[in-house]
Amino acid sequence: MHATSMSSVGTSETTYRVWMDDPGNFSTQRITPMHHNFHEHPLFQVPELVKLGIELSKTDQCRFMSPDRTVSSSLAHDNRHPDGRSIEEFFQRMEEPGSSVAFYNIEVIPRYQALLMLVVNSMRSLVEREQPHIFRVNGFVFFSAPPSVTPFHIDRENNFWLQLHGHKLLNVWDHRDRSIVPADAVEDFIVTQSLKKVRFDETFLPRGQEFDAHPGDAVYFPSTSPHMTRSLVDRTTAGNRLSISIGVTFYTAVTREVARIHQVNRLMRKCGLSPSYPGESPTADAVKSTVGGVVGAGRARLGAARARFISLTTTRRLKHIPPPGSY
Repeated sequence: MHATSMSSVGTSETTYRVWMDDPGNFSTQRITPMHHNFHEHPLFQVPELVKLGIELSKTDQCRFMSPDRTVSSSLAHDNRHPDGRSIEEFFQRMEEPGSSVAFYNIEVIPRYQALLMLVVNSMRSLVEREQPHIFRVNGFVFFSAPPSVTPFHIDRENNFWLQLHGHKLLNVWDHRDRSIVPADAVEDFIVTQSLKKVRFDETFLPRGQEFDAHPGDAVYFPSTSPHMTRSLVDRTTAGNRLSISIGVTFYTAVTREVARIHQVNRLMRKCGLSPSYPGESPTADAVKSTVGGVVGAGRARLGAARARFISLTTTRRLKHIPPPGSY
């Protein structure tokens, strides 16, 4: 797909895409190293990304982490910098050791929404041969200067992770490995977004894959794949300390079905049962998916009603509102 304009997706002379060496071997169920050239796109250059961050800060979509966090820390972002500096001051000092900011949901900016769709559309045919109906494409940009980490965690969505500038280490584990994240921890996260049971252990490292990522490197990993990132001092040079990556995430009909199964499994586990994990029993999965759709739709309606009530009666925000289509 070719870009159509500088203001939306790029220049007419360049095709921006994500690709892999052996597309016939792609599976949505496997962690896959890939390539991309989006680091060359005008809208992904540092000055444009700084402009994006300032735009998003006006709607509290820039989140900071404490510089003393480790890969074992809880995944906690705050819309205020730890020392109170403004977003403008952050960008003036963004190469200082430990500096870190994340831009949430950049798709709300139309020119970046078009760019995220370019990323997904370049791989759509391969994804949808296994997982039809891609929807709710989101983008998360991560600025970091070493030493800096993104703690060990899981996400609901499938993820195309692209390194845009600088260097970063990405560790990812198979989403089917229950020795890394147990079944009840996945269920709790899918239904309530709780990561309390998702905990890192150094013994996990040999069981995962580590990617030494530079501009042009990309990795696909499935929904609920445990992962973490690190920006290391010894991998940088003066004037090249800033690391910028982006996660382009998306749901599919399959991620929605699996989330519905997790919803039912969580209820069964609370009743003292030991339900089969999604994929272990197609017959059980079909029944759970149907029941989970009904339960999930009810929870979604209650959540929406509660959010409306709170917005009318108080300025307090809900800590967690499940995203549409997550179950």
